Amino acid sequence: MPFQTLGLQEPILSAVQAEGYTEPTPIQSLAIGSVLQGRDVLGCAQTGTGKTAAFSLPILQRLLEHPHPTKKQADHHARPVRCLILSPTRELTAQIGEAIEVYGAGTGLSHTVIFGGVRQRGQTRALREGVDIVVATPGRLLDLIGQGHVNLGQLEVFVLDEADRMLDMGFIEDIWRILSYVPEHRQTLLFSATMPAKIQHLANAILRDPVEIRVTPETPVIDTIEQRVYLVEWANRSDLLKHLLSTENVTRALIFTQTKRRADVLVRELKLAGFKVDVIHSDRNQQARKRALENFRSGKRPILVASDIAARGLDVDDVSHVINYELPREAEVYVHRIGRTGRAGSRGVSMSFCTLEERTLLTDIEKLIGQPVTIIEDHPYPSNLPRLTKKPETRPNPNSVRSNRRPTGRRKL
Repeated sequence: MPFQTLGLQEPILSAVQAEGYTEPTPIQSLAIGSVLQGRDVLGCAQTGTGKTAAFSLPILQRLLEHPHPTKKQADHHARPVRCLILSPTRELTAQIGEAIEVYGAGTGLSHTVIFGGVRQRGQTRALREGVDIVVATPGRLLDLIGQGHVNLGQLEVFVLDEADRMLDMGFIEDIWRILSYVPEHRQTLLFSATMPAKIQHLANAILRDPVEIRVTPETPVIDTIEQRVYLVEWANRSDLLKHLLSTENVTRALIFTQTKRRADVLVRELKLAGFKVDVIHSDRNQQARKRALENFRSGKRPILVASDIAARGLDVDDVSHVINYELPREAEVYVHRIGRTGRAGSRGVSMSFCTLEERTLLTDIEKLIGQPVTIIEDHPYPSNLPRLTKKPETRPNPNSVRSNRRPTGRRKL
């Protein structure tokens, strides 16, 4: 199915073709038509499936086809924003902004990105000049709303991206505060990589008669990734990591921890051992995070330790190894993590450390991916933990789209 069949028009279609895209991804095929029709959408899809284009392309077209009436604004008032896209991290916010800049280059529509860690002067100047689309993290956006720089009173489209990460980062109250500035009658799009009960509850409250789109790869973990699990006691974990980094053919490694504190401790240990390593998490300022990413991409520091929250939205090519220093608490996050390697047909390796306490997490992962993960016992720090013998059960994974009608409508704010 080519992009031409989805209802996209010039100049947006030309921008897509200029980027070399000919066939839409499943999430794009299912979402674009619904967004063009003005429907609310609840989308469940992993990062890397093309969901940024799935919402940004039809939003650009809707704004282009329905120009906002020109109203003369007093100099001290911000021009109303027509579309607001909320994302959890600065990196993802910047990436969405870059995508909109590319796709909307020939539309005449304007946008800006808003996040903390940098001076707000450039952001407020853009808002003062007037923008159609704002891509923002919640904290800085609320600061600018409080200062009178952002007018959401005539918002037409509200997008909540990576909703599960938003809630994990404690942004739920900020989301409700932002929604209190937004008109009740609007188009709302909510996207999340996972759909736990708390996300479904949020969706029930803010979406009206949504189209539900769930896109999961038929094989959640691609065949180009070699998956290994090392049974290791916690006390030996850092020593095993140093051994693997020294003996494996590691050209670029992304190492995941569950907490920021553990990421910092691990980086100090690796630096003392002579490894070229950096760290990225939400406590680091924007300049430090940007520098860490640049060093990782260039190979200056080919090992990057990251917390899940900070790493969501990172897009780095040629990652040879993904290492789960700790298994994630949700199996879907495991699929998301290791999907950073083995891209574009190249081979990749994922290595996960597992203790006795984490056995149930490994079982959940095997159930999700529908296959056992190879257990590596021949290493210098073997554990006496018993191997898992329970046969994994395959979780149904059909791509699906359905309309979910809820007579109660959206929550009043």
